[in-house]
Amino acid sequence: MSGLEGYLEANRGRRLADYCEFLRFPSVGGMPAHDADTRACAEWLAGRLRAIGLDGVELSETGGHPIVYAEWLRAPGAPTVLVYGHYDVQPVDPLEQWVKPPFDPRIEGGRIYARGAADDKGQVHLHLSALEALLAVRGRLPLNVKVVFEGEEEGASEHLDAWLEANRERLAADLAVISDSGFFEGNRPAITVGLRGVVTAEIHVYGPRLDLHSGSFGGTVENPLNALCAIVAALKGPDGRVLVPGFYDDVLPPTEGDRAALAALPFDEEAYRASTGVPALAGEAGWTVLERRGARPTLDLNGIRGGFQGDGAKTIIPADAHAKISCRLVPRQEPARVFELLRDRILALAPPGVRVEVDRYQGGRPSLTPIDRPATRAAAAALRESFGVEPLYHREGGSIPVCASFESILGLPVVLLGFTPPDDQAHAPNESMDLDNYERGIRTVIRYWELLAAGAEK
Repeated sequence: MSGLEGYLEANRGRRLADYCEFLRFPSVGGMPAHDADTRACAEWLAGRLRAIGLDGVELSETGGHPIVYAEWLRAPGAPTVLVYGHYDVQPVDPLEQWVKPPFDPRIEGGRIYARGAADDKGQVHLHLSALEALLAVRGRLPLNVKVVFEGEEEGASEHLDAWLEANRERLAADLAVISDSGFFEGNRPAITVGLRGVVTAEIHVYGPRLDLHSGSFGGTVENPLNALCAIVAALKGPDGRVLVPGFYDDVLPPTEGDRAALAALPFDEEAYRASTGVPALAGEAGWTVLERRGARPTLDLNGIRGGFQGDGAKTIIPADAHAKISCRLVPRQEPARVFELLRDRILALAPPGVRVEVDRYQGGRPSLTPIDRPATRAAAAALRESFGVEPLYHREGGSIPVCASFESILGLPVVLLGFTPPDDQAHAPNESMDLDNYERGIRTVIRYWELLAAGAEK
């Protein structure tokens, strides 16, 4: 690594400036107002891949935002790795809570702050930097690489599965590496071995033709907001258990070994609680915090709207009300099936004085990765060398639908090798990336490619 380390140190300032340039694109892929920005970000990314020296760089059209594809296949006999990340980012609301504008990166206290700094542009950029260093110093990579950078991950990867099916032969590889995950509490290096799936829905409750005077009509007309609140309240019990018939039928519960492994993690429950600002933690009774976070399914209300939202009072019965709901899923739960169960329960709870509709949005299957795969052990070795500690294995509560897609469509084993700190505030104001994680992450990726080339393919 000596020559590579010298190159990385000499180019640290330039690399950081390039990282900031990447972050300035407001590539909010799920908002049509930012379509041009997202496209420009994809073009920038393709340009960087060409400049680094990758082959076959293209913006592959999907029907939505393009997938940036590139490859370097000049290592005959060596394994082939498919690297995945995404260049789209979350919306920035509430804007007033940002210390600086979200697409104006600031560096402070060893961190870089901007939307996408961690999720997922920071991790995409560290992969770019690892490829650049290897090609600049050695003129070649130790293995074959295919790069897939997506522009719709934050919108449930609407067009990705169809693109994977259409490009199955081109994407043939020995392994997929996804860098869209992070470290354990206390910024302890970790490999994610479990991800929950997800399904999201929106409830629409329609009542009178227009808003009505609550004095003239209150007590005679069903209030859509009241009806909506009653429906949502009936979906979960006070013990945190979801009250949708059939919801738990397909759940694969964690084994005693799984529970013991989670219990052995160095988790400070009180520090975790304090970091959220809540007075007490909550969740499904009978399960620990880590079990509830990564190994049990959930149902949550994500947003509700309807009626008067301004200052002061306006005494009305609103014409309609709406709520967004998400369910996190665990192994063996299918998003389509869970949505059907949820929809049927919501419709059964609807009172006769309103009309209720339920729309399905994004969905993704859960994923569980064996720890004992050679490629997973090689990732652990690379982390150990770069960060100087033994990495942990943990389950994330979030979802990366592409993980299950790589496994089911392409038949690829997956390693989740992410570097974001647990307090990165992804999806929230003032998102940040720890720059030490970023720099060591570059070195980890380089070392990982070397270890895989030495014989750990799967």
